[in-house]
Amino acid sequence: MMMGKPMKVTRDSCQDRLNMKTTTPVTLTVFLRKMLMFWDTRSLTMVVSEGRRIYRVPVFAAPFCRALLQELEHFEQSDLPKGRPNTMNNYGVLLHELGLDEPLVTPLRERFLQPLTALLYPDCGGGRLDSHRAFVVKYAPGQDRALGCHYDNAELTLNVALGKAFTGGALYFGDLFQAPAALTEPLEVEHLVGQGVLHRGGQLHGARPLGTGERWNLVVWLRASAVRNRLCPMCRREPDLVDDEGFGDGFTREEPTTVDVCALT
Repeated sequence: MMMGKPMKVTRDSCQDRLNMKTTTPVTLTVFLRKMLMFWDTRSLTMVVSEGRRIYRVPVFAAPFCRALLQELEHFEQSDLPKGRPNTMNNYGVLLHELGLDEPLVTPLRERFLQPLTALLYPDCGGGRLDSHRAFVVKYAPGQDRALGCHYDNAELTLNVALGKAFTGGALYFGDLFQAPAALTEPLEVEHLVGQGVLHRGGQLHGARPLGTGERWNLVVWLRASAVRNRLCPMCRREPDLVDDEGFGDGFTREEPTTVDVCALT
């Protein structure tokens, strides 16, 4: 029996294999395609909490979730350079390091999420999203198991369950910019593979401890420079900007080509 040659993990090979395993590079479900065709976005979402403005929306088909998980594990085991997803999670992948930021997340934000967020969050910059930070977080025994109360550096957040088989790890939510010590009656939201939980970045939230198995989630911090240029969502002050590369923290100066981060956070 002949054995195939080991495949070297590269950013291009990850994109190519995802394309071969799925019908389109993004493989969004029929529900989101209908969203573009009929503009009836409200009928595609499930209201998790009307008062807290938390929604559940179908995002990825199950085969794509499995294919993406496989590529994430390939990348995790490779010798390619890796950074932490954020300051609170130690295990996971930044999508731009895998080469999937522009071909996957940007079309997701521009073509599928923004028509929805424009309707659900017009006061939070939902119709003016112009950048993002996308990463996958991993929870497993011996690694990260839970996540404490926090806010996101985002106007809006999409949290999509990718798998695998696991117990525990539910998301929980408080109120908008609520102090963690004042959280007495959190709203718990279970994960459903392929579906995303959409909420405001300033909504106090966290993740319960993992029970068994591994949990992988794609998190997209959605940002609107028109909103955050006036008020940094983390320090709640007018931002003091320093130059940075790429999307940075989603702030901009008058020149559209300049991308900045807030020096106060």
